Amino acid sequence: MEAVIAVVALLFVLFVVLGVYATVKVVGAAKRRVDETITHARRTVEDGTLRAKSFAQPGAAGELAQLRLKLRTSMRATQDALHAGVAEDESLKESLGLFQRLSAHGHELDAEMRRLESEPDRATLAERLPDLRERTERVVKSADALRWAARDRARRFAADDLDTLSAQIDVEAGALRHWQTAESSSSSASSSSSSTPPPSERPSATPPPWPEAPAAEAAGTAEQTWPDAPRSQRAEEPTRPAISPAAPRPTYPWQKKPRPESTT
Repeated sequence: MEAVIAVVALLFVLFVVLGVYATVKVVGAAKRRVDETITHARRTVEDGTLRAKSFAQPGAAGELAQLRLKLRTSMRATQDALHAGVAEDESLKESLGLFQRLSAHGHELDAEMRRLESEPDRATLAERLPDLRERTERVVKSADALRWAARDRARRFAADDLDTLSAQIDVEAGALRHWQTAESSSSSASSSSSSTPPPSERPSATPPPWPEAPAAEAAGTAEQTWPDAPRSQRAEEPTRPAISPAAPRPTYPWQKKPRPESTT
């Protein structure tokens, strides 16, 4: 009885632990989805604000917003491309490490330009703008190079795989149409045989000699044999009458005597 109670208690504790673990996992996944949603919404709002500033504000402030928008768009596209490619190509891990180092410079540059947005001194902002433009171009160029290299690599692998697959499909299709191979071989054989000259154009071979006539044994009973005949045949056969003579008809006692023919 005590053993049964211990087993039931152990199962109860196990179910409680599993329930707590599942609850923590569900709560954590929900929290991550909420955080991702909030981050995406904040990023969308910020990108929309930067796009509006780039069109609405003239001068250095508008150009600064354009630089921030360009930097954020390039870094985000490269990040998505590398994270999507590293799951299929392990060699992109080194590229992802380089991008993380580049991303640190990009975040630093973006934070600096965000602080300068609230700078009241427009002259100082105009002086700092060429340096910010050059740094942004360098970061964007490096990010674009990584992104396009990863995409070209993926496209090259896809093309190679397609070429290999196409070659295998051609071989399989040829194996399924095996009768065409036999027809082509027979047609080539017929074409080679058609190149041989016809019998009238071939060189004439020496014909075999005719068989000699056998010696005559007796008149009317001589036989002539041919080597190609399956059996000897008679050259002449004794004649026999075409119609046998009629046998005399029997006479029966009940028959009348024949009447003599009249001479008149």
